[in-house]
Amino acid sequence: MVPGDARPVTDRLGQAFPRPGGELGERLFDLQGHRGARGLWPENTLGGFERTLALGVNTFELDCAMTRDGVVVISHDPQLNPEHTRGPDGNFLARPGPVIHEVDYSELERFDVGRIRPGSEYARAHPQQQPLDGERIPRLADLFALVDRRDDRSIRFNIEMKLFPLEPELTAAPEPFVRSLIGVIDAAGMGARCTVQSFDWRVLNLMHRLKPGAATGALTDQQGADDTLFLDAQAPSPWLGGLDARAFGGSVPRLAQASGAKTWSPDYLDLRPGQVAEAHALGLLVVPWTVNEVSDMHRLLAMDVDGIITDRPDLLRELLIDQRRNVRAGRFA
Repeated sequence: MVPGDARPVTDRLGQAFPRPGGELGERLFDLQGHRGARGLWPENTLGGFERTLALGVNTFELDCAMTRDGVVVISHDPQLNPEHTRGPDGNFLARPGPVIHEVDYSELERFDVGRIRPGSEYARAHPQQQPLDGERIPRLADLFALVDRRDDRSIRFNIEMKLFPLEPELTAAPEPFVRSLIGVIDAAGMGARCTVQSFDWRVLNLMHRLKPGAATGALTDQQGADDTLFLDAQAPSPWLGGLDARAFGGSVPRLAQASGAKTWSPDYLDLRPGQVAEAHALGLLVVPWTVNEVSDMHRLLAMDVDGIITDRPDLLRELLIDQRRNVRAGRFA
């Protein structure tokens, strides 16, 4: 995920140092709010994004799906999540559904995603999230319009395309989805401010073919049942867009580079210091996800990562200021 402008990153002594990436030279540390700021406000909502903007993040990290009528919407889950979705009757859904790509956007507008179900696992994970009743699943175009109204010309967008190669029935087909996303980005004039990332590297292949020069991010996960790399398997992973991890000698940075992405975003639990140095030598930015504990933020900053994706950008921002790193102006400045 390419950071928001060309201002310098500073270390603890306040000295500028370069980042990989050539043409942009020195970069600002990339403070990314995960799904807006999920630890503070309802995820992937306009109200949440607007409040996150005031924190001084560099980048909105967000997720996209596409409806039956071709509208690109901001949603992490391919089906409506009963842990934070209420129907027109005001009650939380009893079960997941509907599948977003099987309904028109007008049907999605009926649901309220501004509050967590009390007592749910989600509520226990994010006890400080403040409700914003009445929030609807927004279109990506709505978020771009919000940023335009705020006249913020530096905030960036790290857009994860949600596709599931092992469960293709849950989402739109890759190429129509990618084409629609590109259309929304281009219509808003946001191409220079967007990175498109995915665990499904078919997305990266399509982005490179349909929009040459677009910034892309290779997401990876090696944690248990969520593993997308299959490093020890006897066959290539269906997540890697045709690449075979066995050909890269166990090097995940080399694998990520082969995807054509300029950013590698691993699960922070998978990341080791030597991998950051290797990725930088390959010209990759390293932006791990999703880092919410201050102790983990300290550890990753010591590894010299280029950015961090977090549900708690307020905590990360305070830490960056304490370390005298260059971050965007915001209400905590």
